[in-house]
Amino acid sequence: MSASSVLLPLDAFARHRLKVAFVGTHGVGKTTLCFDLAAQLKRLDLGVDIVKEVARRCPLPINEETTLDSQSWILHTQIAEEIEASSQYEVVVCDRSVLDNYAYLVARSGRQPELEPLVRHWVRGYHALFKVPVTGAPAFDGKRAVSLTFQQQIDGIIDDLVSDLGVTVHHLDPQDRSGWTVAALQHLGLPTQPPQIDLFAARE
Repeated sequence: MSASSVLLPLDAFARHRLKVAFVGTHGVGKTTLCFDLAAQLKRLDLGVDIVKEVARRCPLPINEETTLDSQSWILHTQIAEEIEASSQYEVVVCDRSVLDNYAYLVARSGRQPELEPLVRHWVRGYHALFKVPVTGAPAFDGKRAVSLTFQQQIDGIIDDLVSDLGVTVHHLDPQDRSGWTVAALQHLGLPTQPPQIDLFAARE
């Protein structure tokens, strides 16, 4: 266990573990943030894994053409991959959470009484949720929807769900995009720089 590991919260098995997620609509920079934060955490000598956006691997329609089956697949696959990653790594960084996956389902099919208790329960398992603001229209990358209206619709539904479900979310400053990774580390109570090794003390 590294020196930084003791800064992580304890789980039910008395292991130092941390699970965080960047939430928000598509095209706002969540994936870049995930990799930036993971890189910083690795410099702290922590074991880190990223749960990548599972929607990109969905075998069913997504974006505006998504279906209830599509979003159910995405939601449950997200949970399964978080369970797997959390069993093996000290820190899990999630590109999306169940909350924003559920937002796309709500946009297409409305609130789902049979799924919402699962979302309510699971979303409380993240130690921190960071809401990434909309700062521009999404760019096409082969998968991502490019409609600004759809992007803003999802962003609004996420905000509504945060309020309705009583979820605690840390909002990143839209005016300080370059400082988002540092802001996340500070919110988590983790160093923003790796510890310095005292080479002279090591010789004594």
